[in-house]
Amino acid sequence: MTPEELAEARCRLEDFAEDVFEPFARADQRRWGGVYLRGLLLDGQRKSVEPMAARLGEDGNRQALAHFVTSSPWDPAHVRARLAWKMQPVIQPTALIIDDTGFLKDGDASVCVSRQYTGTAGKVTNCQAGVSLHLASDRASAAVNWRLFLPRTWDPAAPEADPGKVARRERCGVPPDVGHVEKWQLALDMVDETRSWGIEVPLVVADAGYGDAAAFRLGLEQRGRVYVVGVSTTATAHRADARPQTPPYSGRGRRPVAAYPDPPQGVKQLVIEAGRKKARPVQWREGSRRGTGRSGFKRMHSRFVALRVRPAGREIRKAVDGP
Repeated sequence: MTPEELAEARCRLEDFAEDVFEPFARADQRRWGGVYLRGLLLDGQRKSVEPMAARLGEDGNRQALAHFVTSSPWDPAHVRARLAWKMQPVIQPTALIIDDTGFLKDGDASVCVSRQYTGTAGKVTNCQAGVSLHLASDRASAAVNWRLFLPRTWDPAAPEADPGKVARRERCGVPPDVGHVEKWQLALDMVDETRSWGIEVPLVVADAGYGDAAAFRLGLEQRGRVYVVGVSTTATAHRADARPQTPPYSGRGRRPVAAYPDPPQGVKQLVIEAGRKKARPVQWREGSRRGTGRSGFKRMHSRFVALRVRPAGREIRKAVDGP
């Protein structure tokens, strides 16, 4: 970038920060909030206070930045809401995307750090995990809501509580009333909060980490949300033409309840039973590999089966009256 372009970008960033951080009670909070944001966007791998302060030049007051991050009280809900209000007209979202990200850690001092699976590393490793909600359309997306996931090892009420991690809660600033909450519930809480801001996006998209939770799918249905979620191949269902049957009453004991005559199957098996003729080739976007087409890149494509099924599982049975 030229010096003129860099100066213009800085002015736009400062205007953005002034608007988003407007709810802060004090002028010094608004100032250092903007400086901290600028520090996050500068080059450099480490985004902790000390290396950022070194890159910020005349604004690199390490003590002021550390105070803003660790000791200066402000409500993040107001900042998230203002960010969402700014992004909505720009993105014109057609979907809310739920996702989570792992923040890899070498030590164990960071809040909520634990050994857990993260797609960032593709394995179980030492990390923090954050659940995020994104406003998305075909051309853009932005994270406007997020939660830090607190593992069971950090929850004193959980059987898996780790005494060392529980002892660090106060030092890390974890409120006493905050305990372990499943990721899918954090996602539903964010969907509710986003709606409370006046942002109505009827479609929710998530991967199998959320789609496998029947409680998450049922929660979206209760909220009147259309959803597209991934599920594991081991998720169970009945064929669309399956019908519950009620055995005849013998006249003694409790009356039998309606049930499916055959046990549910994994969705992978149901797709295999549907056969190859049900599969349809679909291309959805350009990939990163070079090709001979007009764009110069190969299009991503695969075969898909659209199959109507009846979901099964204990959570489904608990949530509905009758079969």
